[in-house]
Amino acid sequence: MQGPRLTAARGRGIDRLFMPEAPPLSQKLIHIAQSLLIGAAGGFLFNAARFPAGWLAGSMVFAAAAALAGRPIDVPRPLARVCSVVLGIAIGGVVTPETLRGMMTWPLSIAVVAISVAAATLATYAYLTRVHGWNTLTAIFASVPGGLAQVMTLATEAKRKCDIRGVAIVQTLRVMILTVVVPAALSLTGRVGAVRRPASLVPVAEAPVAFAILVGAAAAAGLGLLRLGFRGGLFFGALTVSAFLHGGAFIEVTMPSWLATAAMVGLGTLSGGRFTGMPLRLLLAYLGAALGAFAVSLAVTAAIGVAVTLAAPLPVGEVIVAYAPGAVDAMMILALALALDPVFVGAHHLARVFVVSLALPVLAHYFSASEPKSAKER
Repeated sequence: MQGPRLTAARGRGIDRLFMPEAPPLSQKLIHIAQSLLIGAAGGFLFNAARFPAGWLAGSMVFAAAAALAGRPIDVPRPLARVCSVVLGIAIGGVVTPETLRGMMTWPLSIAVVAISVAAATLATYAYLTRVHGWNTLTAIFASVPGGLAQVMTLATEAKRKCDIRGVAIVQTLRVMILTVVVPAALSLTGRVGAVRRPASLVPVAEAPVAFAILVGAAAAAGLGLLRLGFRGGLFFGALTVSAFLHGGAFIEVTMPSWLATAAMVGLGTLSGGRFTGMPLRLLLAYLGAALGAFAVSLAVTAAIGVAVTLAAPLPVGEVIVAYAPGAVDAMMILALALALDPVFVGAHHLARVFVVSLALPVLAHYFSASEPKSAKER
């Protein structure tokens, strides 16, 4: 009679031995809160020092430093998605009918983005293969500008032929350096725009129904694009709906600034947390390739950006952020923090997202098929 019970008890003991129990929910929540506090502390200090886009840059730097020091940084995916929607709504809230009409004057500049992506990818690929001896597939994945999520997904699928660690370090460092260096450079050269207010200063308390419509429509659009497999869909969906509603003067209420700031801290902490579990010695081993790849990519896109400003009367600050080879959400947050035109910057990065989304799977398939199975990681 007790045989089956004894066997079951032993089975449960073996399961506990080889499958450790997950940490309690309270412990996980404390860990998440500590991660966000680290990011918030960095954002507060950078902002207090009047560093441009300080909340984003500071939270990213502090989270990365903590992660490299051995402290895991955890921002759960649902919270990151909420932050993406909040920031999309906030950035779209500064759009006016005048900025929407201005889109008709940028077709050439938007078209050149495709050339910029191709040129930066080829130049960085040549650098990584010839100077550092990386194999073709690894160099391609590390060279594509601004498609971190999609790049890492495809790199993981091709892990037998690709050095995933090298790709992650090059791509992540590019985002971090751009997020910290670009606003500082623009501020020092006086290219930061005048303070840009939201389309309206109507508080949420005075228009709760309109605010609920705004949030509901933006979230639905973001989730719809995410379901369709559009990279950055949550962010761009919310941004597009918010820009349409504010640009068309259908809605005047917008996201509270304190909530947008909290979302910046959340996404900054998430970006810095990508270094969690990465030994410092490993980062240093790849640092030369990462910095060199960043310099090559930036030089190419900067040259093309300068050519665009010489050929057309476009604002230099907007062009720099629009052509910067960084993550879409980070660059759009910089546009908001630096008071640049979000429609101009967003239109260019949207074009870049489409180019990367269409070209990257084709390149991955082609080079995956041509790469020999015995290829070395580097």
